[in-house]
Amino acid sequence: MERFLAFNLEEIPYVVAVLLIAFTVHEFSHAYVAYKFGDPTAKNQGRVTLNPMKHLDPFGTILLLIAGFGWAKPVPVNRFYFKNPRLAGVLVSAAGPLSNLVVAAIGYAILYSFFASGQPIPVYVEPFINKLIQLNVVLFVFNLIPLPPLDGYRIVEDLVSNSTRAKMTQYENYGSLIFLILVIIPPLNAITIQPIFSIVIPFIYDLMNQFFTLFFY
Repeated sequence: MERFLAFNLEEIPYVVAVLLIAFTVHEFSHAYVAYKFGDPTAKNQGRVTLNPMKHLDPFGTILLLIAGFGWAKPVPVNRFYFKNPRLAGVLVSAAGPLSNLVVAAIGYAILYSFFASGQPIPVYVEPFINKLIQLNVVLFVFNLIPLPPLDGYRIVEDLVSNSTRAKMTQYENYGSLIFLILVIIPPLNAITIQPIFSIVIPFIYDLMNQFFTLFFY
């Protein structure tokens, strides 16, 4: 069975627990910021909540365990409620990935608190915190990729001109297909997805390690 999973069997309980947190916080952040900017759509659907059952997509969660990538239920956003649609749109889209970065930072803070105090980390706490950091950093980075339906695409969409936005809209339906092609086809994966894991994500780990080392020592 293990060969059909993206994680080792012993990691699965930690991965599931972390995904409950990461996906829930991510989608809650989208819904909360949209509501604060005047859009009640997500609020009316019960999405301004930290209840995981309101945010998890069963198939997207299972796929993440099997293939290493997945998704939660998208938060509905109605831009017509925003007084400044571009600014609100950028902030609503950015709220999700940034919330994952904050969760990762909290994980680092917990680890470094143990390191600084000299107290041993409980046997089940360290792997959970490590996975909390790992998956939230991955979600932060991947959601900023400028391909639909990812948050990075929505941010770019709100930053470009109306004419460019109209042209981008024509190709939105192909975004998921393009992403799958980049993930599945080895040559394309090697030049697009793999550098994210080999360069970008380690760079973020290094930055956060440096920050918390300065802060705690």
